[in-house]
Amino acid sequence: MTSDAATKPSFKQKAKREFINYAVISAYLAAFFCAIVTYTMLLLRKYDINDDAMNYTFAIINALVIGKVILIGKIFNLGRSAEDRPLYQTVLLKSVFYGLLVFGFHLLEEFIKRLIHGEPAGTVWHNMNYEDLIGRSILIFLSFIPLFAFIELRRLVGEEKLHALFFKRGTATDPGLSAGD
Repeated sequence: MTSDAATKPSFKQKAKREFINYAVISAYLAAFFCAIVTYTMLLLRKYDINDDAMNYTFAIINALVIGKVILIGKIFNLGRSAEDRPLYQTVLLKSVFYGLLVFGFHLLEEFIKRLIHGEPAGTVWHNMNYEDLIGRSILIFLSFIPLFAFIELRRLVGEEKLHALFFKRGTATDPGLSAGD
């Protein structure tokens, strides 16, 4: 067995790691989207407008779909060219790139959904609620900033160090992990 074969992860290990990444990204997005749904429901309640609790289901489904879109973008190396820039630029550029990718998927989803519901193809683009799509895209972009900050930090310092910084006592004061060294 060569040293490359010993260090190269197997298909099963790669699949497991990708599934964990997908689960973490989707859980983060689900928490963010459910918080927005809760805020919207509480705001509408002030005006005696009852909103459906099914919105939580849609928030979770959206988080799962967007999590998958992020992984698809990662497969195609979306934003890889921004990785040689300072961290804040990398995070903002990847948030923009992936935000535009999700916006494109939302446009395609709306187009297909309207065609399925019987709208003529020529009127689908005209009848879309662009304000709603743009508003959702802004929220998604804003949710991507902390997400990609953690993803990029993990890429730069390594998964073990990042895990130690967040979950092990005393590592935040460890001089080996300080930014000044």
